[in-house]
Amino acid sequence: MQHYPDWEAVPCASFEDVFAAMTTGAAELAMIPIDNSIAGRVADIHHFLPGSGLHIIGEHYLRIQFMLMAVPDASLDTIRTVHSHVHALGQCRKVIRELGLTPIISGDTAGAAREVAEAADPTQASISPPLAAETYGLRILREDVEDEDHNTTRFVVLSRDFVQAPAGNGPVVTTFVFNVRNIPAALYKALGGFATNGINMTKLESYMVGGEFVATQFLAEVDGHPDDPPLARALEELHFFTTEVKILGVYPADPFRADHRG
Repeated sequence: MQHYPDWEAVPCASFEDVFAAMTTGAAELAMIPIDNSIAGRVADIHHFLPGSGLHIIGEHYLRIQFMLMAVPDASLDTIRTVHSHVHALGQCRKVIRELGLTPIISGDTAGAAREVAEAADPTQASISPPLAAETYGLRILREDVEDEDHNTTRFVVLSRDFVQAPAGNGPVVTTFVFNVRNIPAALYKALGGFATNGINMTKLESYMVGGEFVATQFLAEVDGHPDDPPLARALEELHFFTTEVKILGVYPADPFRADHRG
C-alpha cells in the first residue's frame, strides 16, 4: 500500500508461492522481506533468490508495528493464547511473558488475525499489524507490543525483467552473489578490490549450496553503480578469485539508508 498504492495486491500463502506466482506470470512484481532489524535475515529467501531468475529492482524499509488483538468481546483478562508468525512472536516476547500467553505459530501475521476472527473465541488473540484489525473486525487490546521501537523490516521488490537504475541519479545499491575459488585466502582476495577502491559493502552473507558443508556461495550488497569506475574495477577484480558472479539487481537506495547510517 505504501510502495505501490495503485497496484492490486496478490496474497500468497508462502514465500515459495510468491516465487511461483512470478514464474508463472500470475504477478508482475513481488515484494518479499529479506532482513529484520531484530530477527536478522529472513530464512529461505537467500536460497530462493539466486536461482529464481528474478531481479531486484527496488527496496522498501517498513517500520513494523504490532498490535495485540482479539474478538470484540475479549479482553486482556480473557485471552490465553496468542497466534502469529514465528518472527513476530520472537519480536514481542515481553508482552507474551507479561500476560502469560501461550504462543501459537501461524503462517503469517495477517493470517493469524483471520484465524482468531474465524474462531470467535475470546481466549485467543493475535499479534498482527493494525490493518488486520480493521480487515477482520478485531479489537485492539494493546498497541505497539513489539519489544524494540526500531523494529524495521527491509523488503526487496522483484521483477522478471532486469531493470537497472541509471547511474548518476542518486544513491544506488548493487546486489550480487558469487562463488569463491577453492584456494587459500580466496574470500580475502575477492573482497580486497572493494577495499582498495573505496567501496562500502553493506551486506555479506554466506550459505551452503548443493548439500556441501562448505560456505562457498556469498550474497553481497554494496553502495554504488556497476558503471561507476571504482565499483567496475572492484567487480572486475572479483572475477579473478571467483567461479561465478551474478548481479541480482542495481536499484535506487531507499532514503531510510541515509537517514539511519551510522
